[in-house]
Amino acid sequence: MIEFLVSLALAVVLAWPLGRYLAAVMRGGPAPGDRVFARLERPLYRLLGVDPTVGMGWKAYAGAFLASNVVLLVLATAVFMLQAWLPLNPNGAPNMRWDLALHTAMSFLTNTNQQHYAGQAQLSHLAQMTAIVGLQVATPMMGLALVVATLRGLFGGRAALQTGPDLHVAPDVVAASAGDARRRIAAHVDVGNYWADVIRPTVRVMLPLCLLWSLLLTAQGVPSTLAGGPEATPLDTNAEMTHQKIPLGPVAAMVAAKQLGSNGGGWYGPNSATPLENPTPLSNLLELLAIVLLPVSVVAMVGRFTGRRRFAALVFGCMLAMSLLSGAAALWAERHGPAPVEAALMEGKEVRFGVDASAAWAALTTQVNNGSVNMMHDSAAPLTGLVAMGNMLVNAIWGGIGCGLQQFLVYLLLAVFVAGLMTGRTPELFGRKIEAPEVRLLAVLVLLQPVVLLGLTAATLAMPSLAGTSNPGAHGIGQVFYEYASAFANNGSGFEGLADASMWWNLTTTAALALGRYPALVLPLVIAALLAAKRAAPESAGTLRIETPTFGLTLLAIVAVLTLLQFMPVLVLGPVAEHLALASAHAGT
Repeated sequence: MIEFLVSLALAVVLAWPLGRYLAAVMRGGPAPGDRVFARLERPLYRLLGVDPTVGMGWKAYAGAFLASNVVLLVLATAVFMLQAWLPLNPNGAPNMRWDLALHTAMSFLTNTNQQHYAGQAQLSHLAQMTAIVGLQVATPMMGLALVVATLRGLFGGRAALQTGPDLHVAPDVVAASAGDARRRIAAHVDVGNYWADVIRPTVRVMLPLCLLWSLLLTAQGVPSTLAGGPEATPLDTNAEMTHQKIPLGPVAAMVAAKQLGSNGGGWYGPNSATPLENPTPLSNLLELLAIVLLPVSVVAMVGRFTGRRRFAALVFGCMLAMSLLSGAAALWAERHGPAPVEAALMEGKEVRFGVDASAAWAALTTQVNNGSVNMMHDSAAPLTGLVAMGNMLVNAIWGGIGCGLQQFLVYLLLAVFVAGLMTGRTPELFGRKIEAPEVRLLAVLVLLQPVVLLGLTAATLAMPSLAGTSNPGAHGIGQVFYEYASAFANNGSGFEGLADASMWWNLTTTAALALGRYPALVLPLVIAALLAAKRAAPESAGTLRIETPTFGLTLLAIVAVLTLLQFMPVLVLGPVAEHLALASAHAGT
């Protein structure tokens, strides 16, 4: 518990200055380091052929986001399928099969890093450094760009955030009919420039932090070399293995990017449970801190960016409350499993970390869309697995960089709508009414999660030969549901033991990855643009006050109902049933 609280406290302390800096960077005005960073950014804008000062409507913004993702998907898939014939392949990694290459590319493109391969054996250094680390750096900044554009829309557009609430649109737009005018105004609301919103934080925040963390991890013994690695003679001669090649590489840079960017994919199959990625207690603390640092900083950015400090306090307070509750539940569950025997507690864990540090990591890595592990979640206590699943279903306890706040805004809009109906007031957020078009889009987001997760889980369990679970009964259900929940939440962690490198798992989880990423980022932007097209009404005595503890509790209740309760049947059939079965078996011995 101490390591969990220390990591969270350090993240909060560091997040305030970093959040202020992020706000300055994303506002596009003067920011510290302009003289240096502008020289790095200008060639990138020229290469892309874009003007970073030109604003975009939501259609152009979303179009640029989707187009960039399609290009990166094609390039990354090609690298994976051709890596055996490309340079920097000292360990002789073979080409990936097309379905595994597609899943891997989509996984890293969606900031998920769900791995159906062992990186040290199936990826070349070139693939790791370009298609893997490159996406680990760029994709979290894409999530940040989308949530910043959404915030601009919620407050009336970029100009409104800088100068006031008045929205200026072209005369031909206003001249249209009432219904059509609103849609056309929404399409013209300036939500920023996508390319600037991605490049500025990448160059000014993500890359400097990755460099710093790479040096710190290298100092702790994480490999940082282009060599293929030495060969060693095993101590156990009964293993019928005369020598073993220890794969090395530029691991420190990848680990820094995976943790800071809420990515999670490991250079090695065991991820941060292996000493080559996480050799010391200090490296464990550094990586644990890196998981949550930028997501908390994005929340700290909100007040400075929007000028609504109390709104930022609401977001921070709700997320912190959920984080503490989740962390305490994971630590308690792992310490008080159904069979509290030390051997059972340490199954699947590194002895050098122990139970508490492992449970703390499991809590934080699923509160954030990170998914890295320093223990095997498949061996965790059933209720610890339940906590991890709950974190991913909520997907807004800090969440990924930008993605977590974007999902929180969805819950916020739903809470405003429900609270307005309960109190007899017209639902409105920041003076703009939430009406049928916005509610329909919110309904799509609410229904998409259970349809995808429950549908794919049911289809997989109905065909046991496709599921490939290593455990029968309740744990097998948990394995399948966890894999799809992790993919849809863009988390990437998993209950290992699945035959997940099969065609079925690669293709179905690829679909879950895409459906969990793109609607969740784009549809809130559309809703924000629709709201921005409406005239903002001044606050009055009848205005619903959202920046209050009462509304915060309402919002948390909405989160619980929409995520945990609607998935209660599958959670009961999975981890809860497993816990009760183990407790019953232990009581009978």
